[in-house]
Amino acid sequence: MNDPMIEIRGLWKRFEKGGEVIEVLKGIDLEVFAGDRISIVGQSGSGKSTFLQILGTLDRPSEGTVNWNGQPIFELTDHKVDQLRNQNIGFVFQFHHLLPDHTACRNVALPLIIGGVPVSDAEQKACALLERVGLGHRFFHKPGELSGGEQQRVAIARALVNRPKLLLADEPTGNLDPKTAEQIMELLLSLQSEIGGALVMVTHDIELAQGCPRRLTLVDGQFVEAS
Repeated sequence: MNDPMIEIRGLWKRFEKGGEVIEVLKGIDLEVFAGDRISIVGQSGSGKSTFLQILGTLDRPSEGTVNWNGQPIFELTDHKVDQLRNQNIGFVFQFHHLLPDHTACRNVALPLIIGGVPVSDAEQKACALLERVGLGHRFFHKPGELSGGEQQRVAIARALVNRPKLLLADEPTGNLDPKTAEQIMELLLSLQSEIGGALVMVTHDIELAQGCPRRLTLVDGQFVEAS
């Protein structure tokens, strides 16, 4: 078997609220391999999104290590962590978090521009990807001029424009009607498969979760993996 792309060991996350320490994640161990499709389910407030935030380097663990190809990422400088996130991780959320004053094309191009790609080249790549997600006629529309499903397609294109090694999806269809949700997931999985990166998805939709070969349930701060 190939070595894991991401190796998590002894991951804890604690919060302090009203003088009380709340332990959300309790010593999690997990390996993520290139091409993995992993779903995470669990009760509301169980820590699913917290885990995703740490995996995406948007938050830091209270204890434990997260290694990328053997490199403990939280021992890197903040600048290096930002670089790793920009170049290797894509995010799709329930709410699209698109910049309302920018066109669909510019929203998709932003990760490339932030990474130093010239604007014209970035926008060319962004428009090509918008074509792939069925929005070739919407390049210059702003988010307020798009439907919810169209906005999520823009968000998926933005998440994938850097061809990330890790795609994180937090309730990616939670705000969509069933038909649109099915189309969005087919699109997401098709593009993820083409790129070859790993997908880790948090969802409350059991049917959606069962579509992933690896299924985790977060129970009392630890993962239980379906056999």
